[in-house]
Amino acid sequence: MTEEILINVTPQETRVAIVQQGAVQELYIERQLSRGRVGNIYLGKVIRVLPGMQSAFVDIGLERAAFLHVADIWHPRITPDESVSMPQKPIEKIVCEGQTLLVQVVKDPISTKGARLSTRISIAGRTLVYLPQEPYLGISQKIESETKRAAIRARLTSVLPIDEKGGYIVRTIAEYASSTELLNDITYLRKTWSTIQDQVTQMPPTLLYQDLNLSQRVLRDFVNDNTVWIQIDSYETLRMLVKFANEFMSTVVAKLHYYSGERSLFDMYNIETEILRALSRRVDLKSGGYLMIDQTEAMTTIDVNTGGYVGTRNFDDTIFKTNYEAAYAIARQLRLRNLGGIIIIDFIDMGNAKHRDAVLVELKTALSRDRTRVTVNSFSQLGLVEMTRKRTRESLTHLLCEPCLVCQGKGQVQTARTVCYDILRDILLKSRQANVSEFHIVATQKVVNLLLKEESQYLALLRDFIGKPVSLHIESNLSQEQYEIVLI
Repeated sequence: MTEEILINVTPQETRVAIVQQGAVQELYIERQLSRGRVGNIYLGKVIRVLPGMQSAFVDIGLERAAFLHVADIWHPRITPDESVSMPQKPIEKIVCEGQTLLVQVVKDPISTKGARLSTRISIAGRTLVYLPQEPYLGISQKIESETKRAAIRARLTSVLPIDEKGGYIVRTIAEYASSTELLNDITYLRKTWSTIQDQVTQMPPTLLYQDLNLSQRVLRDFVNDNTVWIQIDSYETLRMLVKFANEFMSTVVAKLHYYSGERSLFDMYNIETEILRALSRRVDLKSGGYLMIDQTEAMTTIDVNTGGYVGTRNFDDTIFKTNYEAAYAIARQLRLRNLGGIIIIDFIDMGNAKHRDAVLVELKTALSRDRTRVTVNSFSQLGLVEMTRKRTRESLTHLLCEPCLVCQGKGQVQTARTVCYDILRDILLKSRQANVSEFHIVATQKVVNLLLKEESQYLALLRDFIGKPVSLHIESNLSQEQYEIVLI
């Protein structure tokens, strides 16, 4: 399936959209003030060890301390056999407070959580991932042919330096890479690691290595044989990418194009509209059905509904077609919104086992295009599909939005009548606690109107009961739930 890559650049941020068959499949945003840190290598300082959690907090110079779990601490292998593992020591026997550690960020800070770290260092190149601590040669599982795997391994082995002590993982994009391309990548990666090692004598916390910017990572990680062209609306960025491509991937240069149209690049391809849709809870399907996507702290839930789709044959067929279409749409929305963690999908109940199997196969097929690791379980006894998607960075909603100042992120506000009753109870309570001559209520127009009209009898009863006058004042700057009772 052919694809186009659109790169929109402004001084404050870079946005990348990957388009297939006219539809946006993936969206990436990198802001200068909050650039992603996954892949960065730091010299950090352990500030706290928590034996009860088998983890440690490490200062790497960010706003919040980063998190290091014992499972993410590298230790030398006793044997080259991967199936034989050393017994894991408790973290208090491995690190201590004040210790300096070489660490790499594997997950960006998300919400209130700090970055997640690992002491297993890996440096990504165009065709290879370098593992300076491991004498291990691996090949991407997406290259399934044993013949191709053997050929790639032979080409890589033939160009490895004699003094090489580290290991490499061959990336999927290297399936047809020549020996020269592999050697160029090895040279670049070894030089990068050497530069990092030269800096480890500095005082922590220190940034030793920063991964490429978003535009460069697009060329390194995303461009493949299916990429028709890459359009960039910044001439300066184009020149930078041409130089980068000439040095590391000369075959990509011909695909780089400068967009000079009067309309913005994202507007030309309707990307701006797609971004707004991706921030909505509701996703409409072509058939007339729709999805409802709710993102919470613990998980994301997706509900499938038939909506206005009534079908043409029978009810079971209508449900199956809606669920089948929803499976593809769900996989696309997960990529577009960058939803991660636990995801629960509530498809419309299907009594036909063949229909359930077909929907599950379509979901797994659509998810197989995802660059992020996913795991999918079968339908549960409740008819739900449980899955996980690795979370390494903020979702699109968390990146572009913040909690509503009115509802504080609840998505709902109390009704004006509920607020009226809160006010009446509050006045009654305060009348028992303080000796005042008058109560002055400050609230919104809608609340005051209710107290003066539909709820006026209860306000009058309260006045008579407490024996004090109650006056009302409208304040337009308040939200519906806000009010103030002034004691006079």
